[in-house]
Amino acid sequence: MSPGSRWLILATVSSALFLIVIDMTVLYTALPRLTYDLAANATEKLWIVNAYPLVVAGLLPGLGTLGDRLGHKRMFVAGLSVFGLASLCAAFSPTPEALIAARVLLAVGAAMMMPATLSLIRLTFTDEKERAFAIGIWAAIASGGAAIGPVIGGVLLEYFWWGSVFLINVPVIALALAASAVLLVNRPGDRSRSWDLLGSVQVMVGLIGLVFAVKEIAKRDPSWSLAALSLVVGLLAMTVFVRRQMNSRAPLIDFSLFAIPRFSAGVATALVASAALIGVELVFSQRLQLVLGHSPLEAGLLILPIPIAALVAGPLTGLALPGLGAERVLWASLLLTGAALIGYLASYRGEDWLWLSAMSVMGFGVGAAMTAASSVIMLSVSEARAGMAASVEEVSYELGGALGVAVFGSLMSALYTRAMLLPEDVAAQARDSLDEALLLAERLEPLEAWQLASLARQAFEQAFVGVIGLAAFLLIVAGLAIRRRTRFA
Repeated sequence: MSPGSRWLILATVSSALFLIVIDMTVLYTALPRLTYDLAANATEKLWIVNAYPLVVAGLLPGLGTLGDRLGHKRMFVAGLSVFGLASLCAAFSPTPEALIAARVLLAVGAAMMMPATLSLIRLTFTDEKERAFAIGIWAAIASGGAAIGPVIGGVLLEYFWWGSVFLINVPVIALALAASAVLLVNRPGDRSRSWDLLGSVQVMVGLIGLVFAVKEIAKRDPSWSLAALSLVVGLLAMTVFVRRQMNSRAPLIDFSLFAIPRFSAGVATALVASAALIGVELVFSQRLQLVLGHSPLEAGLLILPIPIAALVAGPLTGLALPGLGAERVLWASLLLTGAALIGYLASYRGEDWLWLSAMSVMGFGVGAAMTAASSVIMLSVSEARAGMAASVEEVSYELGGALGVAVFGSLMSALYTRAMLLPEDVAAQARDSLDEALLLAERLEPLEAWQLASLARQAFEQAFVGVIGLAAFLLIVAGLAIRRRTRFA
């Protein structure tokens, strides 16, 4: 294979990955408009957002292993086709139910493609340095694409209707399909490997149950009974799945791999880095809009230093990995990210360039962490198990993101409520969130409105500092623990 072909293959799979990850977050800015146009109720609105990540997380392990059996080119091309069809259906959905169904179909296509993208890189690049650089680009897109999603959505909504956030996928899919037909080598899969359909169903039910429980707990007014039921179902399904896999001759996930320090450290790094990225961006974007008064598009642009730095860090880290050692980069990048958040807390009320610089360092640290995590996970297994390893890594990102929203979102609400000290005659809703306090202030007399808004923003700022501080602490603790885990391996 010529060098040019290898890099064109990387561009092809990277373009598909970019579509997959931006579809996780592109609806954040489009949601108010499509909710109005489709007359969606609160429950439908929740499922429009959550159907995609829930189904992707549930399908990844089974479809990643299926790719090892059928061949990764076949899975990638099939996933592209499903994703393109689903994008058209989503763009022109006439009802909330139709849009939810289209989002589920999008998730099926994404779960078919996502493990194949990383597996194809592993199989295409045989030189260690080139492979590390290519994985760095993959990780940069994975970490940066989700953060860019709201910005893309905001720009499109300035000029087009909400369906445009899905319609832009179609020309990219068409080009990727054409490139795949010409460039990708049709390597046969390992037909001797059996595919465990029952195990795939078990892990899908387990992951969907656990992720849904986390997302429900993260809501401001969660249904504790629904969260408990989802948690119990998820835990039971995962327990049965793990026992089945440990007794299987051809497991979907070989849990003995977690005994390898490099592999388990890579998975832990992916979880922690993803949780920190999503959790910090969640509270950071709220502060930009609700405290500093920026529009959604302006907030998205101010968040850009994080994904841009992650995009830069990925390939640079990939080039440096062979010399530095992936294990060293795992813990060092987490420590760097934690230090960047401490720097942000020291400067967030100062000059813009100071806190933007701290956010850039955070993005660089996350990008480096994800690159190193991807590398050690993929290189800890044989080529025949590339799909399985890729699915484990990507589930780590999904679960990390869900945990980031749940843990940091719930902590934000709890700290805000604790800090919000108001007279008894003020409505209780002002103590629930800054959003509701500001809505209530709009109905008060000017002086009372100013006082309520001022108190609410002060409470939010206290909660914000607590959340960022906890994120920094967890990153540093995780970095030190991973250093110990890999140092004495």
